Amino acid sequence: MQIVLGSGSPRREEILRFFTLPFIKVSSAFDEESVPFTGDPALYVQELSRKKGESLLSAYPNSPILTADTTVFCEGEIYNKPKSREEAICFLQKLSDRWHSVFTSLSLSYQGKVESRCEETKILFHPLTLQQIDQYLQHVNFLDKAGSYAIQQSGGLIVKKIEGCYYNVMGLPLGSLRELLLGIGIDLWQHMKIL
Repeated sequence: MQIVLGSGSPRREEILRFFTLPFIKVSSAFDEESVPFTGDPALYVQELSRKKGESLLSAYPNSPILTADTTVFCEGEIYNKPKSREEAICFLQKLSDRWHSVFTSLSLSYQGKVESRCEETKILFHPLTLQQIDQYLQHVNFLDKAGSYAIQQSGGLIVKKIEGCYYNVMGLPLGSLRELLLGIGIDLWQHMKIL
């Protein structure tokens, strides 16, 4: 069975390629700006991931459609993908030396049913100087990342502590993914690649 990964994220594709599961990657055209944030980051990402799946149903009516959404949440505010370098600097200044949460929701649409799972990972940043933030943004494609940062590779320089799933911060929590796929008869344990 081939999965439709309804995401433009190269990180989600990279994680799914840890397994032999056949899939195609298709970006959802759903307008994420159409969903307002009303104070609950878990409900917010769940609604977004579900609506991304709904937007692909007519094109892939017989395939399992996996969609996701990730946001960063700190002190009552969400930090999605920044719209500019200036906004990215502002995000990282606000997150510097603070605990914040990364919420990712996965939704799986198949045979008229939609199942969702949401995970939270807590992150503590090191204190960051403006010079360090500027240098970091020179080396990262920050415009496609919630909160303006990536945890992988050089992102390890800004992250001091993590509580929860590392892959959740990358946008595809493996525990939630395994649960959702088990619900349609796919066991990731049967699709492990040889390392």
